[in-house]
Amino acid sequence: MTIDFICSEVHSLCEKYGERDPWRLAGEMGVIVRCEPMGADKNACKGFFIYQSRKRLVTINRDLPGSVQRIILAHELGHAVLHRDEARLRAFQDFSLYESNARFEYEANLFAAELLLDDSEVLERLREDDLFFAAAKRLAVPPELLDFKLRILRHKGMCVDSPILSRSDFLKNGWKQS
Repeated sequence: MTIDFICSEVHSLCEKYGERDPWRLAGEMGVIVRCEPMGADKNACKGFFIYQSRKRLVTINRDLPGSVQRIILAHELGHAVLHRDEARLRAFQDFSLYESNARFEYEANLFAAELLLDDSEVLERLREDDLFFAAAKRLAVPPELLDFKLRILRHKGMCVDSPILSRSDFLKNGWKQS
C-alpha cells in the first residue's frame, strides 16, 4: 500500500465520521474495543486485532497508561482498515511471529501517525521547539511515531528531517515513556 492510499483512507474515515479520536472513531466504525489485563512489563502484549465472522475486534492491554492505549488503538485501527482480509488468517498483534508482518506493521504505523498527528500541528511544534524529541513530547507521542509522521510529510513534499529511523516493530519493544 502506498502512503497516498493510507492517508486517503484516514482522511475518508475522519470525514465520514467527523472524528479523529481513535476511541470514538472505533465506535463509529463498529469496531469492538475491549481492554483486558495483559501485564505491564516490556514484553507484554500491547494489543491485537482480529476479524472473524464479519466482526472487527481490537483488544488493548488495559495495564498500559491511557496515552499508550490511545496509540495502540490507532495502530490496531490501521490493521482493521488496511489489513482486514489478512486478519482472517491470523490476528495482528504488537509482536510478530512472521517476518512478513513488517510491511503490515509499517502500514499500521503510518495509519496511526496520520490519524493522531495533524500536519499543521506537527509543523508548528517543530518550528516552535526546533527539537525533534521536544516536539514529540509536546505532541504526546513516542519519537518513533513522529518519525513515521515525518515520512508522510516528506512524501507530501515538505522539508522535514528526523534524527531517527524507526523500525516497524517499535511498539513491540516499547519506548521510553515520560
